[in-house]
Amino acid sequence: MVGNRLSLLLCLLLLSTTIAAIENIQVMALFSGKAMVMIDGKQRLLTVGKSSPEGVMLISASSREAVIEIDNQQQTYQLGSRISTQFKKRESGPEAKIWRNGRRYITSGLINGLPVEFLLDTGATSVAMSSATAKRLGIPYQLKGRPITVATASGTTNGYRINLDRVKVGEIELYNVAGAVIEGDSPKTVLLGMTFLKQVTMEDKGALMLLRKKF
Repeated sequence: MVGNRLSLLLCLLLLSTTIAAIENIQVMALFSGKAMVMIDGKQRLLTVGKSSPEGVMLISASSREAVIEIDNQQQTYQLGSRISTQFKKRESGPEAKIWRNGRRYITSGLINGLPVEFLLDTGATSVAMSSATAKRLGIPYQLKGRPITVATASGTTNGYRINLDRVKVGEIELYNVAGAVIEGDSPKTVLLGMTFLKQVTMEDKGALMLLRKKF
């Protein structure tokens, strides 16, 4: 038993040493779900979700670009890119990663501790939801909200201005966030608007939008 533990510890030490020793990575070829890279002079064919012996993982790939993770940090690269392994240390504070779905950034999260699906929308002035969603979440918008007129793609409609106790996306949880309830069944997905987004920084990494809490 002791010998097995020592062997496991030795393997982990060797792996960490290998990862730390990476100096140069170049993207040689891109395919759907695969990427050919050169790691310190060694050619590796990466497939999505699997790590190379050096600890380099391919998150996603197309014929145009690849998302590669090194030391728990992800960046997007195109064909011929040379990857610096001198990544900046993660900034302090919580963060959230929202992956692109087609042309939209959609993610799961919580409102007042209950699960919802969010659509990142910088054109929305607040965190906005339908009255159907508000009822499911138990939000007394008619009792505690302030009546407003809401402009939508279909015209104007009735709504309510409310305050949400808690809104959480990834590791980021904000309190007392201004929101809006729109009468009816739309939007189907809760809009993650500027009353939340103005309190975070947004970094577009291609297939990934990285949010970090400001304060």
